[in-house]
Amino acid sequence: MDNSTLERWRALDALLVLAALGCYAKADSTFEPLTAHGTQRYHVNVDGQDFELLLRGPKFFDTRLQRGGGGAVDLVMHVRQVDFKGATDLLRRLAV
Repeated sequence: MDNSTLERWRALDALLVLAALGCYAKADSTFEPLTAHGTQRYHVNVDGQDFELLLRGPKFFDTRLQRGGGGAVDLVMHVRQVDFKGATDLLRRLAV
């Protein structure tokens, strides 16, 4: 794994990553962020599992599990429940 690929994945917009994974993501139009302007709330379904995620650029926060991260690898690890190697393999296979 080269550093330029990891840097590119760290900078990818979280919504773009969810789309590449084939996840269903519906924006919550009623959500108004209190502090971090530009944050959006999405209801996401990944292989039958539901998430409520706050997204802003490459960062995400799972409101139900009170856990978040940043970048494509962290997001894939979280929603697919895989380790680092599993996440990077999937991102490579999807040509993200």
